[in-house]
Amino acid sequence: MSRIFFGLFIILLLSCNNKEEGGFKLAKEDGISQASPVSVPFESLGNVDWATLGNMTLTYEGRKVPFQLDENGKSLWFLHTPQNTAEYKLEKADGGTADTTLIKVNKSNGNLQLSKGFIPLLTYRYGMTYPPEGVDSIFQKSGYIHPLLSPSGDTLSRIQPPDHYHHYGIWGPWTHTQIEGERVDFWNLVERQGTVLFKDFNDTFTGPVYGGFSAHQEHIIIKAEEDNRIALNENLEVKVWDLGRPDRYMVDYTSQFNSPLENGILFEAYRYGGGLGMRFTERWHKDNCTVLTSEGKDRLSADGTNARWCMVTGESANGQGTNGVLFLSYPENKSHPEPMRIWPIDGNGGRGDMFFEFCPIRHEEWKIQPNKDYRLRYRMVVFEGKLTADEAESYWKSFAGMPKIVKE
Repeated sequence: MSRIFFGLFIILLLSCNNKEEGGFKLAKEDGISQASPVSVPFESLGNVDWATLGNMTLTYEGRKVPFQLDENGKSLWFLHTPQNTAEYKLEKADGGTADTTLIKVNKSNGNLQLSKGFIPLLTYRYGMTYPPEGVDSIFQKSGYIHPLLSPSGDTLSRIQPPDHYHHYGIWGPWTHTQIEGERVDFWNLVERQGTVLFKDFNDTFTGPVYGGFSAHQEHIIIKAEEDNRIALNENLEVKVWDLGRPDRYMVDYTSQFNSPLENGILFEAYRYGGGLGMRFTERWHKDNCTVLTSEGKDRLSADGTNARWCMVTGESANGQGTNGVLFLSYPENKSHPEPMRIWPIDGNGGRGDMFFEFCPIRHEEWKIQPNKDYRLRYRMVVFEGKLTADEAESYWKSFAGMPKIVKE
């Protein structure tokens, strides 16, 4: 979202000569009905410095609105509800400000867990995970998300299923690639050609609005000489947003990568590879899991088509309801609206297990030039119960472009 700036932000600090108080409104955006994150550039806050801002509150009609400064010190973030059409006010706090950290980070035993208060939401595995006893060690892996949990605690992701030991929750290796005329597969570990592993953390962050991490991952050519083993350097940033409701939360998943290889790397057109892939829980199959895309496609017709968003819904663990994940593709992504890989309903010996992927190279190859940065951005809304197509479209619109500041 850093590309979207509030160019019309000219009324924020009106109340005090020292510019420590002010107000602003956000434009009404047609078709956006869901709460979503918005930001105000820190430079727009005039003479308010970091220390001053830390002693101020953001309010709407007298109610405090949690806000957070981003890890780069460039923006103030808060959750905006489109129904809030009156003025937001930034003013001095009455007394001290308490620690309002809500989205928390905990690192332990190779796991980085993001939680809302004491409720775990997702885990990023940075330690090595080994395959089950008796299974080839080539399937060991780090640098993936599992478990992804529903707001009520159902596990929605799966790792190391016996039919695909190389499947690891949420991850995005490239499959058919060309490097100096040779094919290297970073997805199918059994090929012993490539893998993707965690290297180190760039940053972690917590706060009342969002929390997350940035991790450096390496796409490794297994048989290459030491100087040419790294095909891609990837910075994966994951942010979990509190949506102010118990039945939904939001995850931003951003992959920025470049190739240090002299001639770069070619991602061949293929039905799997890169983007954002997720192997869903073994509980879900053809009889209790559905798909709906922005173009109205379902489980039978969605594979190979393009979409702005795709919603996967399945039966909850107690059998009494549903939960799922809404996947959103950013407009600047390669091949947006993005092609998808969705497993056939008669797959897995007729079970119809669920796999979803936004696959930007499904229909068209992608040449990655040496030492040039590329980026793919995705958002997931993890929900309990049902989420309508209109709500899904609203979430996508707020992801595609935030509302702007307007004059009163």
